[in-house]
Amino acid sequence: MLINGTPTRTIQPVVDARAVDIIDQTVLPQVYRILRLRTLAEVAHAIRSMQVRGAPLIGVAAAYGVALALTQRADDATLAVAIETLAATRPTAVNLRWALARLQAVLQTLPPSARADAAWREAATLAEEDVQQCRRIAAHGLQLLRAGSAQKGRLEIMTHCNAGWLATVDYGTALAPVYAAFDAGIDVHVWVSETRPRNQGLLTAWELGRHGVPRTLIADNAAGLLLQSGRIDAVMVGADRVAANGDIANKIGTYLKALAARAAAVPFYVAAPRSTIDFACPNGAAIPIEERDAEELRIVWGCDSAGRSGCLRQVTSDVVVANPAFDVTPASLVSALISERGVCAASSDALLDLYPEARHA
Repeated sequence: MLINGTPTRTIQPVVDARAVDIIDQTVLPQVYRILRLRTLAEVAHAIRSMQVRGAPLIGVAAAYGVALALTQRADDATLAVAIETLAATRPTAVNLRWALARLQAVLQTLPPSARADAAWREAATLAEEDVQQCRRIAAHGLQLLRAGSAQKGRLEIMTHCNAGWLATVDYGTALAPVYAAFDAGIDVHVWVSETRPRNQGLLTAWELGRHGVPRTLIADNAAGLLLQSGRIDAVMVGADRVAANGDIANKIGTYLKALAARAAAVPFYVAAPRSTIDFACPNGAAIPIEERDAEELRIVWGCDSAGRSGCLRQVTSDVVVANPAFDVTPASLVSALISERGVCAASSDALLDLYPEARHA
């Protein structure tokens, strides 16, 4: 996607320097800043602190974290520590463990002298696969949006959290069909839920604006009214994990939108690549829900009247806070899943029809 007219990806290897450049998403949308990561510890911190975020991007970042670790030392102990360290950073997004398992399978049989180069190659392959999967998600999702556009000229889409190109290497998941529709000349407008407490909706509004897509930012609690009043044609969200039965875990607040969409008879679509589908997880009840630092709820980030970025404390540290980062939307509330292989029902049979190789995994 474009930043100031320049094609940009969220993560980019700096091969000669044996480093990785990322967009620091913790300072967006106030500041656009590139960070250079050189060590395993820096990558682990970037994932944990959400300098990189979004399930597909987390997986690719972890792969590069392994490559950085093995660049320093490539013995079995270093590989094991790298895998363990990165796996512990975020518990809900399955892409992280999927990517680490893939690198471990490739690297553990190689001699130490060959591991670093192989890790860099495999991380780059994962990144490119993510881009191609998102392109195909865009194409399949565009078919759904074209059908809606044929019935009603202007399309009003609601989204939650950020499932655009900032959450992937490029293009995005739930926003990829929106970008494709906009580029195809379809009149599309996006209602962007702010997504507290991390406000990833602000990232969605920022990136949509860079691409020229019309959008309106709303408070999370305004979503039900908009759906109820008939102003929304479809809700499109991403996922951090899709269970084998079609239940989905996504950013906290997604379940409430799914309930409101069902009550308003508005389709609720979930876009996710293969790396987000966990066939080993039977249902949503088995998905671990990350509980994040209470300070994320007590503190708000923004800019003052002089344009200086900083934080403002809403409540004192003695106020008891619960901060679950995700919720689970049951498959019964999902109108369709959109993956790189096509559109299917949110059910175990439909997912296995789309990925028959998973029957024997």
